[in-house]
Amino acid sequence: MTDRIELTGLRARGHHGVYDFERAQGQDFVVDVILELDLSRAAASDDVTDTVHYGELAERLVKIVEGEPVNLIETLADRLAAACLRDDRVSVATVTVHKPQAPIPHEFADVAVTLSRSAVTLSRSAEDRA
Repeated sequence: MTDRIELTGLRARGHHGVYDFERAQGQDFVVDVILELDLSRAAASDDVTDTVHYGELAERLVKIVEGEPVNLIETLADRLAAACLRDDRVSVATVTVHKPQAPIPHEFADVAVTLSRSAVTLSRSAEDRA
């Protein structure tokens, strides 16, 4: 059984991008997160401590978006996924980072990067960096 918690449309201002003006001016980023985990214990207990508290999750994610700048939204998405996976109950985190004000000289609706990470891929990635 795979249950899900979804947090969509989380908006925060960050200073990410490859161009100096993006880092200086900042822009809004929108984050969507899907967490896969077993929610049966929380459903039975009706206790918030048996689930991922989505308000606390939102706070952690906003701090990352508002925090240290990175060049690529791929890097930002990876950092957000890692934060989601710090809760051992989460088996998979799928994160989409939208950059609606990306510096593209053409009309467009959205630019987004989506990635999925599991505890297994997270530990492999950490081993690769070691």
